[in-house]
Amino acid sequence: CQKGIDDVAQHFLAKKGILAVRRVKRSDMEKLERATGGRIVTSIRDLTPNDLGYAELVEERRVGNDKMVFVEGCKNPKAVTILVRGANDMIVDETERSLNDALHTMRNILRDPKVIPGGGAPEIEVALRLRKYAESVGGKEQLAIQAFADALEEIAVILASTAGMDALETLMELRKLHSDGKIYAGINVVEGKIAEDMFAVNVAEPVIVKKQVIKAAAEAAAAILKVDDIIAASPMKAGEGKGGKAGEGAEESEGKFGGKYEFD
Repeated sequence: CQKGIDDVAQHFLAKKGILAVRRVKRSDMEKLERATGGRIVTSIRDLTPNDLGYAELVEERRVGNDKMVFVEGCKNPKAVTILVRGANDMIVDETERSLNDALHTMRNILRDPKVIPGGGAPEIEVALRLRKYAESVGGKEQLAIQAFADALEEIAVILASTAGMDALETLMELRKLHSDGKIYAGINVVEGKIAEDMFAVNVAEPVIVKKQVIKAAAEAAAAILKVDDIIAASPMKAGEGKGGKAGEGAEESEGKFGGKYEFD
């Protein structure tokens, strides 16, 4: 129940073997609904047998200093809970972030079951092919294509710098490897060196994420290029924007054409 339950009512429910939990968050109620197959009702008068869910075990356990209700043995649960514990809050938060990243990765794979090598390999390969394509394009468009290729290679440059590698040498080596047909070559940041096959070192990315990153970056750049004018705001003078005190006397303001206006 999201609200409170009278102690007397809870006592009689317990005598009948019914575990009543009060002040449950709405989000937890919805997760229980998906897990057990039950249905949330707003009033006990509307409750029917069809609204009941199924679980083999529902019990309260103590975890550390907290009491938690565990619901286990659900049929085809559409929601589950992962209990994370650690020595301190920092470890718990880091573990939670890692699990969250892993779950989102699995979601992306299920949406589009395709992966590409990581470590900057796809960016280097696409940049190489864009430069070849730019040679067949004349005019200013060629410069735009080459600039887009340079932007893609920045991913590899940043990875190399983060791994403590020489960014320029790493970029040149990756360009050479991809020119030789080694399209999976990328940066292994764990070992701080170039790997000729990122799949061999188990570094891969969902293709749906890479598509979204490139699309978002291109849209952001296009939005900036559409800005044709910037109005710079002058610094506020002392006392402006804070409101003056009443009865402090009259102020003078100089008009556009040199005239002065006096107001209270």
